[in-house]
Amino acid sequence: MSYPSTPPPGYYGPPPEHPDANTALILGILGLSLCGVCAPFAWIKGRKVLAEIDAGGGRVGGRSQANAGYIMGIIGTCMLALSVLIVVGAVLLMVVSAGSSSY
Repeated sequence: MSYPSTPPPGYYGPPPEHPDANTALILGILGLSLCGVCAPFAWIKGRKVLAEIDAGGGRVGGRSQANAGYIMGIIGTCMLALSVLIVVGAVLLMVVSAGSSSY
């Protein structure tokens, strides 16, 4: 009967994930799919979490979730800004066309 091998000395497993890494990811997903207002918060939270992970020197993980939330936050914020510009442009176009029409 063979026994499972023990891990090498000094190996303690992967570091624990940053507590806010999944928050940035969830905000990024929500910012892209349902609520564009969440996207800027995902961008800010993702950048903050990435900076904290980098400053941790390998003691905390979750970089991939934070990075995904950060990137989705950037994309969602750009989409939100573009949609706001389109709505403002459409409203201005309606105001101008309504003011220039004569009955």
